[in-house]
Amino acid sequence: MATVSLENVNKVYDNGFQAIHDLSLDINDGEFLVLVGPSGCGKSTALRMIAGLEEITSGEMRIGERVVNEVEPKDRDIAMVFQNYALYPHMTVFDNIGFALKLAKVPKEEIEQRVRRAAEILELTTYLDRKPGQLSGGQRQRVAMGRAIVRQPAAFLMDEPLSNLDAKLRVQMRAEIASLQRNLGVTTFYVTHDQVEAMTMGDRVAVIKDGVLQQVDTPQNLYDRPENVFVAAFIGSPSMNLYESLIGVSGDRITATIGSQTVTLSDAVIAKRPALRGYDGRQVIVGIRPEDFEDVEFAPDAPADQRLTAPVRLIEALGSEIMVHFSLDATTVDSGDPDAVEERHGEDQANAVGRFNPRSRVRAGDSISIAVATENMHFFDAESRLSIWS
Repeated sequence: MATVSLENVNKVYDNGFQAIHDLSLDINDGEFLVLVGPSGCGKSTALRMIAGLEEITSGEMRIGERVVNEVEPKDRDIAMVFQNYALYPHMTVFDNIGFALKLAKVPKEEIEQRVRRAAEILELTTYLDRKPGQLSGGQRQRVAMGRAIVRQPAAFLMDEPLSNLDAKLRVQMRAEIASLQRNLGVTTFYVTHDQVEAMTMGDRVAVIKDGVLQQVDTPQNLYDRPENVFVAAFIGSPSMNLYESLIGVSGDRITATIGSQTVTLSDAVIAKRPALRGYDGRQVIVGIRPEDFEDVEFAPDAPADQRLTAPVRLIEALGSEIMVHFSLDATTVDSGDPDAVEERHGEDQANAVGRFNPRSRVRAGDSISIAVATENMHFFDAESRLSIWS
């Protein structure tokens, strides 16, 4: 096992396009670190540079104590798992898993031992004589994992390994991969565009956009304390609701005006974000997560000045919760995520989503009162788009 360190790493292609900008990132020994971001943000490029499949334009790359900028991929002591499995269709599962060991001229007895041990860990023992075409997608991905495990590398590199699986199998496999990594204790760098995957699997999550690292933290801290608008909206599903808002300060009272409506911020907000006092009369960006909206029927203690009124446009009943889409007469803010669905505009279009109690009886067409958990609201500077704290 080993640490993987990137220090001020850049990648500029021959046509002048810069895919990675001064990326500095440390993956600790035995850590599962997930790099997540939208399509084309540079995350796979970063992984390929660690693997040695892309040259580094500038900066320093270390695996353990060794600088590997000029080291060939085969000599970096890493194992990769790809999204397309990259299995040899004419070989059995046993031969696929042990192929790299055979190339390395590992003794047959040791190959046999390592392959069978990996197959046992991955529950593939009964499939060792089959060929990839006789396996399900999940089983093929386990074979790809087995091929990485038997090499006993210093680090695993995984490039969107679950993207070709159906939704149910992805959920199962991400739990299996996370459990496997914990049991093996191998340093793992995992790339995905799926923020749910990132949040459920990683010890830490690094968010990247346009080749620039935005924030690195534990999943919960990314969710609770995003450093900027992009991270706030990218982490969380459904995405955070973002609006232009005007802050008002009168003595100990601070308000946020969203469209034509004003809510009073709780003391908890002011305690967490004292810098808001300096924004009196200024425009900010306010963020409200869907779970911080609630049908007032299920939040009867919500103060009258911490409620919004809005017409309901669409109901999605999901059994354990209801997604309520409604319209606020407020200006929405683009998070900067190129993969996000473009916001719809117009009086009859929803620009907000709330995660309501499943017993709520709201219906499309209703004008409803909505409780806002102001203590959980997020605030960002309108110019820098950075979170407002102290």
